[in-house]
Amino acid sequence: MKNKILILIMVVVLLLSGCTTNKMPKPELEDGMRGTLGIDKNINEKTIDNYLGRNDSVYYDMRMLIDKASYENIGGDSYLSGFIKGFEVVPYPYLAPVKDLPKEVGSGYSGETLFKIDNEGKYIANYEESMKILEYFFPKDKYIFLICGGGGYAGMTKNMLVSLGWNEDKIYNVGGHWYYKGENNIQVKNNNKYDFWKIPYHDINFSTLKGVK
Repeated sequence: MKNKILILIMVVVLLLSGCTTNKMPKPELEDGMRGTLGIDKNINEKTIDNYLGRNDSVYYDMRMLIDKASYENIGGDSYLSGFIKGFEVVPYPYLAPVKDLPKEVGSGYSGETLFKIDNEGKYIANYEESMKILEYFFPKDKYIFLICGGGGYAGMTKNMLVSLGWNEDKIYNVGGHWYYKGENNIQVKNNNKYDFWKIPYHDINFSTLKGVK
């Protein structure tokens, strides 16, 4: 009887622990263009549902609510039309300049960013709080799952974090929400309207930050 109670307790503890029993595969790039974007071969739009709700992980969608780039020209959406339950939104274009967008989409956001990129590809803080903000959203002791529309912003975010000292083996570019067919989609686009109030969105008020001299 005692053994049955102990087993039951262990099951309950595992259920309450945030579903962290799935072993994490080492990040591995897909082949072809998706690999060029940095999308993971094992944890992507097809498998991410198996890794949601972990208490050892954070989940971020890197899109803007409304992107100035015309992603409709490549089959996407410039508006954040939906997201995966459990993901929060921190726009990559607020973190660092967007580089090498497909010519079909034109230019995107060109305003203030936490970091700039020098001619050698090094990330330089624009504000005294830049690194503190980055470490708050992307704690180094957690697994980090990144997604965006097609995989590009997520890949740029991973490259940035790794360049600034994060462990690349704990960061997964899940790919693009445009291709997600799982069971945890939260629809934001409602006919011709967008219910942005549904989105757990993190803005950055640059006017409150102290610039680096």
